[in-house]
Amino acid sequence: MTQNEIKAAARTYIDAEQDAVFAREVEVLLETGKWEELSDRFYTDLEFGTGGLRGVIGGGFNRMNPFVIARATTGLARYTAQAGSLRNDGTRAAVISHDNRRYSREFALSAALVFAAHGIKAYLVDDLRPTPLLSFAVRYYKASVGIMVTASHNPPQYNGYKVYWDDGAQVVSPDDTNIIQEVMAVKPGEIRLLEKDDALRQGLLEYIGADIDDAFVAMVKRQSVQPELLREKGGEVKAVFTPLHGTGAPLVERVLGELGVQVITVPEQRAPDTEFPTVAFPNPEEASALEMALALGRRESADIVIGTDPDADRLGIAVPDGDDLTLVTGNQLGVLLADYVLGQRQALGTLPQEPVFVTTIVTTALQRAVAEHYGAQVYETLTGFKHIASIMRDLEKDPAGPQFVLGDEESYGYLIGTEVRDKDAITATMLTVEMALHWRNQGISVMDRLRQIWQNFGYYEEQTISKYFEGQAGKATMDGLMQQLRTAPPASLGGTAVERIYDVKTDQIFYPARGSSEAGPGLGSSNVIQFFLADGTRVSARPSGTEPKIKFYISACSEPSRDLPALQKAVSGRIAAIEEDILAIIQEASR
Repeated sequence: MTQNEIKAAARTYIDAEQDAVFAREVEVLLETGKWEELSDRFYTDLEFGTGGLRGVIGGGFNRMNPFVIARATTGLARYTAQAGSLRNDGTRAAVISHDNRRYSREFALSAALVFAAHGIKAYLVDDLRPTPLLSFAVRYYKASVGIMVTASHNPPQYNGYKVYWDDGAQVVSPDDTNIIQEVMAVKPGEIRLLEKDDALRQGLLEYIGADIDDAFVAMVKRQSVQPELLREKGGEVKAVFTPLHGTGAPLVERVLGELGVQVITVPEQRAPDTEFPTVAFPNPEEASALEMALALGRRESADIVIGTDPDADRLGIAVPDGDDLTLVTGNQLGVLLADYVLGQRQALGTLPQEPVFVTTIVTTALQRAVAEHYGAQVYETLTGFKHIASIMRDLEKDPAGPQFVLGDEESYGYLIGTEVRDKDAITATMLTVEMALHWRNQGISVMDRLRQIWQNFGYYEEQTISKYFEGQAGKATMDGLMQQLRTAPPASLGGTAVERIYDVKTDQIFYPARGSSEAGPGLGSSNVIQFFLADGTRVSARPSGTEPKIKFYISACSEPSRDLPALQKAVSGRIAAIEEDILAIIQEASR
């Protein structure tokens, strides 16, 4: 952008922004001539993608701020007024929730007042709440639409805005693209917010709190596989828990406490804090995020260590193994939960006649083997719980057909039952504690059970490589890397030949050795490339849809064997060699 173009865009924003703090921020940048910073804030509009918004907080069209929130909600409200489902009384409603991010409360209120200005009743949480509660609340209030203001596990400078439709799932086609069109059509002068007092007086704004908490907690308990086990022996479990300064503490502590479980919350990380001062990344996928919980777990001789991310939709755990606590990966916990829920429901006779397990194309294939062992149909879909929820929606069209039981993705997200339509760390926490208690009653540990699974189905190991690319130049580098993988793919990785390549974006499978291609499974378009190696290893490359980073997922396996140490050494060596090649590819693309 030229300086004149930047000035014009900045002035348009300043005139449209109703929050003086954000408007002044841009004015100061203009006064001090920070043209590179201004260019990054105005070279594009913050993209309203298929799931909503996420970006750095600040003034500008390419930032998260009250103007961007109000503009997005105006488009969303217009679409809801046209296409949103009606309640029994012929009205439409929205549910808005938020976490403890910077400005989350203010952004949520702005969104609620935009809905109110369009005659759509807004149910707004009275304080921060987890993401899964928002999904549940949309269904509970029979609302047309929902918004969760959260940046999940991103660093403190981020915030986000996730859109849900009337089934409690994030929006999918065609609603997502239709909403985007409405948002892009909104002009600054068309944005309207009803005054808060007027909205309350007219019944277009209602705060919600204790009632929805009670209903949510009751729902979580309904997902128990063996409720009598927790009632009778929950008091035997000592759990150390960290919400990582986020929303998880009240509901996790309440659910486990009401079941008799002794919960010891990391005191330094219990209170919500926008800055997440004790962690580099508030994400249970990162081992460093659970360091304080692990230290407390060792001191307390905990039976399980639990960590949830700031909006409490992701769950990470550690369990005793030998003389120490061992972190369990997202893939491994997914295997353990599938094994427990499907296996015990089968044993108890509560498993549906045609059970369904749903996972994603970058999640370990061991889950498929375990689920099929218990007679479940396994559906694979694109990354993201909106795709899992879409399968749930399709299954419900035939009540007499296959029934969803649980689903997950490798990035520490789990969903059990059908009353929530997004990943739910609260319910997953309860079932993980129940699962650990079950195996202890059988005389084995959680890790013992995982080793049994490896012996029966083969040893599986996964590794994820993440590379961040910040700013305009970073996005160009990331795009170039994906283009390189498409046009000049590696012939081998880690010394093993690439047998086939699946480009999910074009739904084409290419066979390098014979130079032929065929149509893929038709999962839908997504910017993902998968490489399948001759030894059964799968490597997937996927730019994040919510962060400026690209992720490579490596999944390798062996045949079943009782000699687990030898298998682990061999598989780990294969992964290390592949990782070295991938890092070289990233380095070359970054030059």
